[in-house]
Parts: sequence; structure tokens; C-alpha cells
Amino acid sequence: MAFVKDMLRMWAHSWKRFISIAMITLLGVAVLTGIYAGCRDAFRSTDRFFDAQGLHDVQVLSTAGLSNGDIAALRKVNGVAKVQAERSQEVTFDLDGRKSATMQEIGTNGIDQPYLQEGRMPKKAGEIAVTRKFIRDSGKRIGSRLTVTPESASSDTSDADNSGTDNSGTNETNGTDEAPSFPTKLTIVGVVLDSQNLSNPDGYSAMTSFRSTATTDYTFFAPSDGVTGTLYTAATLLVKGAAAESTFDESYENTVKQVTDRIDGTVKTDRQKARRQELLDAGNKKIVDARAEADKKFADAQSQIDANRQQFNQQVDQIVDMQASAAAANAGAAAAAGAPNAAAAAGTNAPNPQLDETTRETMRETIIAASPELTQAKQQLDQAQSQLNEQKASTEQTLKTKENELKTSIPQVRWYVQDRQSLGGFSALKSDLDSIQSLGNAFPIVFLLVAVMMSLTAMARMVEEDRSLIGTYVGLGYGRLAVASRYLLFALLACLIGGGLGLIAGFLGIPAFLLVVLQGMYVMPGLRLEYDWLYGSLGIALFVVGVLAATIYACVQEMRQTPASLLRPKAPRAGSRILLERIRPVWNRIGFLGKVTARNIFRFKSRLIMTVGGVAGCTALIVCGLAINDTVADLGIKQYRDIYQYDLMVVSDDSDASAMRTKVASDGRVTSSLDVRIESGDLTVAGSGDGDSGKAGSSGSESIQLVAVPEKHLSDLGEMVTLQPVSSGMLGTSGVGKTGSLKLDDDGVIVAQSAASALGVKAGSKVRLTNGDGVQATAKVSAVNRNLIGSDVYVSETYYAKLFDSKDAKNTKNSKSSEDSEALTWNAMLAKLSGSDTSQTDYAESLEEDSSVMKAVSCAHMADSFKFDLMGAVVALIVALAGGLALVVLFTLANTNVSERVREMATLKVLGFFDREVHHYVNREMMILTVMGVILGLPLGRLVGGMLTMALNMPSLYFEVEVKPLSYVIAAVATMAFALLVQLFVNPVLDRIDPISSLKSVE
Repeated sequence: MAFVKDMLRMWAHSWKRFISIAMITLLGVAVLTGIYAGCRDAFRSTDRFFDAQGLHDVQVLSTAGLSNGDIAALRKVNGVAKVQAERSQEVTFDLDGRKSATMQEIGTNGIDQPYLQEGRMPKKAGEIAVTRKFIRDSGKRIGSRLTVTPESASSDTSDADNSGTDNSGTNETNGTDEAPSFPTKLTIVGVVLDSQNLSNPDGYSAMTSFRSTATTDYTFFAPSDGVTGTLYTAATLLVKGAAAESTFDESYENTVKQVTDRIDGTVKTDRQKARRQELLDAGNKKIVDARAEADKKFADAQSQIDANRQQFNQQVDQIVDMQASAAAANAGAAAAAGAPNAAAAAGTNAPNPQLDETTRETMRETIIAASPELTQAKQQLDQAQSQLNEQKASTEQTLKTKENELKTSIPQVRWYVQDRQSLGGFSALKSDLDSIQSLGNAFPIVFLLVAVMMSLTAMARMVEEDRSLIGTYVGLGYGRLAVASRYLLFALLACLIGGGLGLIAGFLGIPAFLLVVLQGMYVMPGLRLEYDWLYGSLGIALFVVGVLAATIYACVQEMRQTPASLLRPKAPRAGSRILLERIRPVWNRIGFLGKVTARNIFRFKSRLIMTVGGVAGCTALIVCGLAINDTVADLGIKQYRDIYQYDLMVVSDDSDASAMRTKVASDGRVTSSLDVRIESGDLTVAGSGDGDSGKAGSSGSESIQLVAVPEKHLSDLGEMVTLQPVSSGMLGTSGVGKTGSLKLDDDGVIVAQSAASALGVKAGSKVRLTNGDGVQATAKVSAVNRNLIGSDVYVSETYYAKLFDSKDAKNTKNSKSSEDSEALTWNAMLAKLSGSDTSQTDYAESLEEDSSVMKAVSCAHMADSFKFDLMGAVVALIVALAGGLALVVLFTLANTNVSERVREMATLKVLGFFDREVHHYVNREMMILTVMGVILGLPLGRLVGGMLTMALNMPSLYFEVEVKPLSYVIAAVATMAFALLVQLFVNPVLDRIDPISSLKSVE
């Protein structure tokens, strides 16, 4: 019992150490669990929401639409739980200019259901539900009416379907399937959240960049009632067993990938061929029907002409007969005059005159020529016959041409099998959370190392103070384990209390803060905070093990001695010279107190290492957090001011490219420009490890912006984009070549650094490119270009034709002339503008209102508006926690330093030192050690910052580590400020030292 009371008394006396260990554990556990818990809560709530709304696991799109046969084939795929055929249509309406929207049919099979936020779901034809973004932009409300106009050439079948294949073209060759059609007079009955896009329209401004040329401004949801058409724009699938997995886990991706591989394997190829054959059959049927209809019309026209000609011939023959009869009568009269009796008898019985064909034809021509009316009638008949013959020949020639051109006019049908990663809202949320979680996995390591160091310092001093007491207990027969339990339980209790408070902060405080920031960027219904018993327990256990290990080490170091040795005071450390003493010119010029300070600093190496190491670690954390903040803050400026030299990028449909260039040229704002072709595609690295890829075994895919440059203007690309070759370095660094040393040629493509870093691609690698038409080709990477935002891949016109036209040539080798294969449509323009940044931004906005412009991006606007709010919030949190850790570390080290030197401080007071002089004597050592820790921590923070930015592997982003001088200053000043703050707590302790009682101590 006395042992326990003494132990409790000892614990109460060491309350400062207890608080120090508890605070360090609290901060460490909070960092370890807080960021993890915040991301996990967001992941889980989003996964529950996706399951509740039936977000598709797989989506199938086609450049020619999907038929009932396609849907039936998808239902037969092994592993598919549900298939939902979807219809949509692009419409336009007037809302402060021309705006576009996608009319989306609400599926009846429970897939991709919108989440009702206000009002009710539409049920009847003409009713729609809109998103909150539309309500905010339009000022409309539930009950408002809206009239829309269908796009004349709507192409909703694919995000990549802007290459010339659209639904209207399909309908012209397919007489059985009709494109979807929606009502045009609409009434808003509800406000919904699109389950495919969780972006918060009322939150922080999000990252904006040009992604795709096939997006609309809004999405309207309509019921099946009133929707016509049997051609589907998409098919969405749910995979068996996928709902049981978390959508953000690798197990979910593997489950879905098995189904997508099956679809890509056989179903896709077979149905692409079948669908194209359907279109060919429908086209041939139209040609046959057109020929039959033309033959019928021509036959009717020929019959009419023949009837008119027959009537004309009868009239002429009657005149011929009349003239022949008259001539015969005249001849008979003349004969009768010579022989009256005989002639009268003969004239009475004379037959009608008979004419031979030659005479009759001569008479016909003579009669027609003599009559203007008959001449005109004959000419009209001949002209009608001639025109009919010409129409027959022309129609026959047209139909033969159509037959010959049918196969070439109907392109190869392509399917696009996509998973949730292709959804912009899903991938953005996942990449944001993954990046933050990667920070949460790295920072606790530093906290744990600092916690172990501080615990070792504190507990070693605590055991050393009880040296004689330990010897007494051991001499009285207490086991060493029993004696050590006093300190182990002390450390354990401090860890458990600190860890428990850390769990509260980690599973409630920090997640609540992160989720507030997240909800400003995304809408996540049903979000709630949850506790993870396993992770929380392991978090505390990790720090308990570390602290107890340090405590055990401190106990072992003392208790391995005999009780007799422990009962005697510890022998003073043997005197020794420090290195500075050997430098006589310097040492001789140092005052007495300065020499004492130098000896105290360098002779006690353990205290030196602990203090400098602890301060350096905290300073490094602050620098690291500020480095990430500086890196993210400068991304937009570096990309849109330094790398992109152009001021404006304008993109149009292929059909509007000429009108777009004319419009921009007529405005007179452009000082120089470069016509290019921009397509949205993919860059893939196969994980074969054959040496062609950037890294052995590397794999992955990245969405890219494929930029084709005209052959005659390859040298002009360097004037619009800063071309600098880069090579990967260590710890977040990269070697950047000389500006202008990189040239685009016909030997390969230039890949953006953001994509190359994510996929491990380097110069000389072989990659697989997918262009806007879905055609794939293997390309050589000639160089990697410095690029931070977006994933641009630059390719010359000649190399583009070599890559992609040769692919089509396999199936349509004789259908393309060399002239056709070289004819790329330059659907985009990179331009430099005159005027201020504001005027350039306004000009880009005005261009988007033009019907020929699909997208206009101002680099000035992008540089000013680029933000990464979530990363900024996490960095602020990390810097705050690192500052708190620095404060606790300095407080622990200062108190340990004072407790070790109580006798020394008492001696100084006996010698006549005033309190202020004692403060200066002690605090000067701590300040020097702090300065040494800061000097070491500043470059260490830059090093750790580089390592962490390598972990922030986000789509279309490369974090080029940037640490501004001000950040170093802030980190150093903050650490020194914490040191000065600690002095305010330490000075009263120095004042309370009693020289008499301290010098009477056993020590």
C-alpha cells in the first residue's frame, strides 16, 4: 500500500511530464485519426448515397446509338445485375444568351436516380426536375415554365461523338430506330441533385479547366411519359456484388473490371459489327425503296407521255386520212368528167384510198410542219420525253453512287465502355479525398518520432531523479519489473488519456472541420461522423508502444545497476574539451558565461540531439505545410502565365471551325494565333514491364487533351506554349531543361509532365493514345514537357495521320484517298490578345455566346480563379497542429532542462545571480538550441515537402514544389515565438528554486 501511495505521490509531483506526454500523444493520435476519419466519413456517406440512388457501375455509349439488340446482349453478360436503357436529347433555350441542356429520361430500372431536394419528382409529360445550379442561374422556381428547342443535329450518344457521327445522321440511314424526342414546353416541379455530379453550385469556386468539348450547361430530368424514340443514347449497368464493396476501394474496381473486360472482349466487337450492319441494311433498304419509288414515278410519267403522244398521233392520222380521201375524191371527179356513165358507176363503188408508210409519214411531217399548233405539241412531247430520260439516268446514277458510297458514309461503330472513373464529379471527389488522405498517412510518422524522442527525454529524466529511490526499493526486495511499473503505468496512463482526447479530436473535431470544407465543394446527403474502433485502437496502440518502448529503455538503463550503485549519487560527467575550445582565436574572445553556455550545449549530447531534433521536426512540419500551400497557390500562375504563353483558347465543332476563325479574326483583338485541333482522349501505359514504358510494371490511364499542330506551323507552337524538357528527380524535384530547347517533330509526341509523372512515362516510352473518335494507336514519347495543370499531348499533323489514319485503313483501306486522310479540321485556336486581363476575360465570355464557339478559355481568368480550397484547409490544419507540437516539445525540453540543473541554478543564485540573470543564463541555451533546430528544420521541411508532394498524385495535376522565402521566415519566426512563449512558463519555475533546499538534496 505504501508502494502505491508513493507511486501516486510521485505521479502528482511529475504532472508537467504527464501533461507533456499526454499532449504529444493527443496531437499525434488526432493527426493520425482525424484526416483519415474525415476522408473515411466522406467516402462512406458518398458510397451510401451512390448505392441508394443506384449510380451505375458501368456505362456503355455508342457513336451510332444503342438498339434493343444491344441492350439484350448486355443483359446476357455474366456478372451484370441490371441494365437500363437511357434516352437523352440536347436542347437549347434563352437564358441571358443561348444556353444548352441535356434532357435526361429518369430510368425506370432504379439506376442513376436523381436525389430529390425540393418539390416532387416529375410524373407527367412536360414536367421536369432541374438542378440547384439552374435555379440559381435562372432565378426560376418550382412552377415556372420553360420552352426549349431541340438541337437540330443532336449528338447525345457519346461524349466523344463530336467527330461527325450524330443521331440525325443515324436516323437517315436507319428506318427502324428513331432518335429520342422530348416535350418542348416544360414545367419545373422539383429540384434534384444529379447523382453523377455532386459539385456544390453554392459553395467555393472549384478548379475549372477545359476538359471536354461535349458538355452542356445544365441537366433536366424528365419522366418516360411523353418521350418518344427507340434509339437509346446510353446503357447503364449495375454489377453483381459491386454494391457490397466500397466504391472507392480497389476491390470494387476489380469487381467492375471483370464485367467491363467481358464486354470489351466479345460483346463489344460483335455488337459494333452488328450495329453497323443494321445501318448498312437500313441504308440499302432505303436505296431499294427509293429506286422502286422512282421507277413507279417514272413509269407513271412515261405512261402519261405515251398517252399524250398516242392522242397526238391519232389527231395527225385523222388529218392524213382526210387529206388522202379528199385527194382520192378529186381524182375520181376528174375521171368522171371523161366517161360520165362509166365513171359514175365506178365512183359509186370506189374504196377508201390506201397509203404506204413512206407516203403516210411524209404526209404526217408535212401536216405537222404546216400547223404551228401541231408543231408546238410535238415539241412539248419530245421535250417531256427527253426530260424524263434525263431524270431516269440522273436518278439511276445517284442511286448507284449512293450504293457505292454507303459503306464509306457509315463509319465504323464504336462502343465506349466506361466505369465511374469517367464521371467528372466522382473522379474529382475521389482524387481530392485521396490526396488529403495521403497527407494524413505521412504526417503522423513525424509526430510519432517526436513523441518517442520527447517521451524518452522526459521518462529518462524522471527515472534518473528517482535513482536513489529505485535503489531503495530494489534493496528492499521489490522486483525490477514492479519498480519499473511505476514509470510504465505513468507513461501508459498519460498515453491513454492523451490518446482518448486525441480520438475525440480525431473522430469529431478534425472530421467536422474537414467536412465543413468538403460540403462547401460537394453535396453529400446523409453525411455523418462515425467511429472506427479498430483504427482508433490501433492509433492509440501505436503511440503507447512507442512511448512505452522509450520508457522501458530509460528504466533498463538505470536498473541494470546494483542497488548499492543506485543508492549512491550519480558520478558527475567527466570533464572534457569541446571542439570550439581548440579554436583558440574564437574561444579566447568568448566571455565566461558564453564559454559555460557552449560547454553546456555540446557536452550534453543527448540533450543537444533531443532538443535540436525535436525543434527541427516541428519546424520541418511547419515548412512542409507552408510548402504545400505555396505549391498549390502558384500552380495557376505558373501554368497560365508562364507555361501557356497564349491568352485565349477557342474551341468549336468541326462544322463551325471556319465560322469560329472568321468571328475571332473579325473582332480585331488577336495579335497572333495558331490553328490547332483539340480532342479529348486517353493516354494509357500497359503494365508489361517490357522496358518500353516509363517504369517496369507501371500501368494506368489518364484523360488527356490531344493537340494536333499543322505541319507548316510546328515551329509556332513554341511561341504559344513554353516547351521545356523535364526529367524526373528525387523527392519531388525534376530537372528542367532550357526554354525553347524542345521541338515538336514527326518522330513522336510530347507528353505533359502532369500525365507523365502520374503514369511513370519518360522520353522514349511507348504509350497507347486514344483520339476523340476512340481510335487507339501506339505512339512514341519523344519528350516530356513541363506542365502542371491539365494533361496536354502535342502531336504533329503528319504523326497524327500516321497514328490514327492507318488504323482506319485496316478496314477502309480503299475508301480514303490520301487527300482525305490528311484533311484534319482545325477546330481550335490559340491566340494572343491585346488589352488588359479584365478585357481578355470579358472577351472570352462574349465569345462563348456566339453560336460557332463551343468553349472559350481565358488564361488570365484561369490564373486568377484557380483555387484548391480543400488542400488549403488541410494545410492550415497541419500547420496549426505542427505549431501546437512545437509548443509542447519546447515546453517539455525546457522543463526537463530545468529539472536536470536545479542544483546548478541554486549555485548560481548563491553566487549572487539575480533572477533575470538566471533567466538569461538558462534561456540563452534554449534559444541557441532552438536556432540550431530551426536551421536544420528549414531544409528538412523542404525535403519532406518534396516527398509529400510526390504522394499527392492527382489526375491532371503535377505539384512542382515551391517554397517562398516568406514561408521560411514564417516557420522560423513561429518556432522562435513558441520558444519565447515557453520562457514565460519556465521563468517562474526558475524563480521558485530555493538554493538552500536544492543544495541540501542528495544530488
